[in-house]
Amino acid sequence: MKAIYLLRSLLFYFGYLSAIGVFSLLGCTVGWLLPMRQRQTLVTTANQLIVPWLGLCCGVKLKVEGLENIPEEPFVALSKHQSSWETYYLQRTLRPVSTILKRELLRIPVFGWGLATTAPIAINRDNPRQALRDVMEQGKDRLLNKKMNVLVYPEGTRVSPGNTRKFNRSGAALAIAAGVPVLPICHNAGTCWPAHRIIKYPGTIHVVFSKAIDPKGYDSKALTDEVRNWMDVTLKNLP
Repeated sequence: MKAIYLLRSLLFYFGYLSAIGVFSLLGCTVGWLLPMRQRQTLVTTANQLIVPWLGLCCGVKLKVEGLENIPEEPFVALSKHQSSWETYYLQRTLRPVSTILKRELLRIPVFGWGLATTAPIAINRDNPRQALRDVMEQGKDRLLNKKMNVLVYPEGTRVSPGNTRKFNRSGAALAIAAGVPVLPICHNAGTCWPAHRIIKYPGTIHVVFSKAIDPKGYDSKALTDEVRNWMDVTLKNLP
């Protein structure tokens, strides 16, 4: 059975890498001529293709709850981080969105070039103080001036299902400083797309969007704790 999963995963990667390559190249060429929302729509067409292609090749289904909870106005999304899957799904679903990510990703040929056109907030994780300044300064610019959403993975790195990691408070602090809602997002993508592994496993990825939280009256610790508590409870209730 594992050999079958491997073969199906390799087939998936053939289409996956092709889609990423084509639309990354389009993004860093003709994409520069487009307004940001249209540019992100172009670049993330690859993302839109990846999700059903994963289902076709590897038997991974998708169930989503709470799409109606996504605010109309700019917001800070705080998402669980288990795999690469959610980075593709959320970048497409929440556009126009600026994702906080490690700056090394922008150095990857073709993929990084296309990613750079989507106005991410690239941070140096080896310098936490500067990283926090970048998140606050660039994040407020994206939210208030460019009217983009900001996507934060408060765990900072991918965490396997069943494991926990301390949540960074920068996303909550940004929402408080900018006066915008926080949108908590929980999922179990790591059960089908394990981090740092080639093989993808059949199953259903469940994604839940919580009701947005008004940050008024919160400090960053209290707001982060509320989001984490919701994620812990929601994750336990997912199949």
